[in-house]
Amino acid sequence: MNNQLNNDQDGKRPDNKDPRQGSGKNHQSILAFLICLLVTLVCFALFTNMLKDNSSEISYDKFIDMVDKDQVKEVTIQSSTLTIVPKKKNSKYEDMSYYTTKTEDSTALTKRLEGKGIKFETDPPDVFGEFVAMILSVVLPTLLLFGLLMFSMRRMNKGGGIMGMGVGKSKAKAYVQQETGVSFKDVAGQDEAKESLQEVVDFLHNPGKYTAIGAKLPKGALLVGPPGTGKTLLAKAVAGEAQVPFFSLSGSEFVEMFVGVGASRVRDLFEEAKKNAPCIVFIDEIDAIGKSRDSRYGGGNDEREQTLNQLLAEMDGFDTSKGLLILAATNRPEVLDPALLRPGRFDRRVIVDRPDLKGRVDILKVHAKNVLLDDTVDFEAIALATSGAVGSDLANMINEAAILAVKKGRKAVSQKDLEESVEVVLVGKEKKDRILSKQERRIVSYHEVGHALVNALQKDAEPVQKITIVPRTMGALGYVMQVPEEEKYLNTKKELEAMLVGYLGGRAAEEIVFDTVTTGAANDIEQATKVARAMITQYGMSEKFGLMGLATQENQYLSGRAVLNCGDDTATEIDHEVMKLLHHSYEEAKRILGSHRTEMDKIAEYLIRKETITGKEFMKILRAVQQGLDIPEDLDDLVLSEDEKEVSNKQDIEMIAENNETAKSTESVQFRPEISGQELTEDMQAPEKTEESAQTTDADHTETEEKPGSQA
Repeated sequence: MNNQLNNDQDGKRPDNKDPRQGSGKNHQSILAFLICLLVTLVCFALFTNMLKDNSSEISYDKFIDMVDKDQVKEVTIQSSTLTIVPKKKNSKYEDMSYYTTKTEDSTALTKRLEGKGIKFETDPPDVFGEFVAMILSVVLPTLLLFGLLMFSMRRMNKGGGIMGMGVGKSKAKAYVQQETGVSFKDVAGQDEAKESLQEVVDFLHNPGKYTAIGAKLPKGALLVGPPGTGKTLLAKAVAGEAQVPFFSLSGSEFVEMFVGVGASRVRDLFEEAKKNAPCIVFIDEIDAIGKSRDSRYGGGNDEREQTLNQLLAEMDGFDTSKGLLILAATNRPEVLDPALLRPGRFDRRVIVDRPDLKGRVDILKVHAKNVLLDDTVDFEAIALATSGAVGSDLANMINEAAILAVKKGRKAVSQKDLEESVEVVLVGKEKKDRILSKQERRIVSYHEVGHALVNALQKDAEPVQKITIVPRTMGALGYVMQVPEEEKYLNTKKELEAMLVGYLGGRAAEEIVFDTVTTGAANDIEQATKVARAMITQYGMSEKFGLMGLATQENQYLSGRAVLNCGDDTATEIDHEVMKLLHHSYEEAKRILGSHRTEMDKIAEYLIRKETITGKEFMKILRAVQQGLDIPEDLDDLVLSEDEKEVSNKQDIEMIAENNETAKSTESVQFRPEISGQELTEDMQAPEKTEESAQTTDADHTETEEKPGSQA
């Protein structure tokens, strides 16, 4: 009872309102109404004066003079106004009506008019008409103007900003659990990130067991990772699991051309979030407003700095006990302001990295749960072939496979559809209208066989899964696909050296067979140079520089570009070391191919006929040539001797076991669509297609010259 009385006396109950505040609002409303009335009257007077014909108005003295001179024909008396119709004859007045204001009483006026014999009549005043005219001309415009003024003032008071158009109001989209429809079951391949965020969800569900021991809810969690790894999906899953309101917006939505708008939107966002607590606020691409104030990262922008300062102040000002959680996502954590990353603002940094082999398999299963699959589908094989792919890439591959199945008239997706979808995503569709000349087909065939043969004959290279000379829409005239047997995260020096030799195998084959080189090795040279430079500047695999770090990686989750941090003289020496390493690798590739010229010729001839061969077929042809056997049209008719077959199988198994996937730092090099010796999967082309392709012309002979990066 005492508490209730005290609350009543203090006036701190939520239902109580300050009477002074209400009185102030009334005074403001009255003042606004009076201003609107005054403006309306002024406008009405001006409008009436503009419409009035001043030329027909005369003074009352002139009216009396006209009466005395017998120049008036008729007079109409209406309230205080006299309408005068003059006589046309012997009058200087025009044929029109004149009016004047009555200044004498009605009795005297009547006598004056009767004495001159002037016809006159009196019209009774139209009270209703005058009332309606007053309403339409004064009251209604006043009310409309007052309503518009009050609406604008109310919008501006709510943070509407300039002219009440909502410039400073937050554009956050609010979702509830049923609307997001995303839970942790929909997120795969990110077990560690899910575990970190699961604790946050559990805190929102059961805060008591954490507060009992003294733990506090983290104010914020920063999701960091490459594009397409599922950062936004994880944030929605957290909201769906917690069953609380979810405010989502992008960092760019805070910034406008007006200074101070971003800060106003930050304030409005946190006010709305506090009203709906417990809730989750998700800011996507926070680097748009959280960029460091250092001039190195483009500091000096007043609007962005004010927005960042307001965000820092708001994150310090709210109480976590109410269940308000801030989630943010970015793929550029290195540019964020240190004040934003400190504990107390973003207490946790959740890494959402590229998924591993198991993660890719789980992601494929999640995206394929609503897709009809046949019994041939092997997700593990697809996951091995897509090393370095993120969730969005895998989702796109599943969708492309479903489209291909429909296109081919099948009711379920097969393994062949999935393998072809991998090729479509990485190197594009088959370019059926690109017809190569016979000479160009030979060059491309030897180029790709050079890649495959060098990799097959090296102990530390990866196994070959497919060779094709079918052009693709992304510029590749052919490629070799190498798929590892298992996931791998480290590379030895020998493996990197073998990789360099494999990259340059295509150019070496061109020089050995045709005694010239083409533009088809442009991409091979680019990738080989990248690996060689990384070996010297980042991996410490150079005898001259030793363990000295000569380059640093920028934008880890985006381009990953290496930037030299050495002097000009050292950079020149690095170039010389790269040249020596590449030259040594190129000579090694020529040595290997020169000592196996017969195998290269036989495999290249078979590839020209079939256009596409698998890795098993390639190894079978290689062993057959080594045994001196002829290569039939159908490889099923090729039978190796039992002893040799056992030896070859044993060697193949050993080779596959030793040649695993390259480290993540070079994964993208191995499995990107390349022009020169790289990858993907498909079965043999039909003989009919091969025969058609053999009948080529020189219609597209200049393709290689137009696209220096093309495979040839």
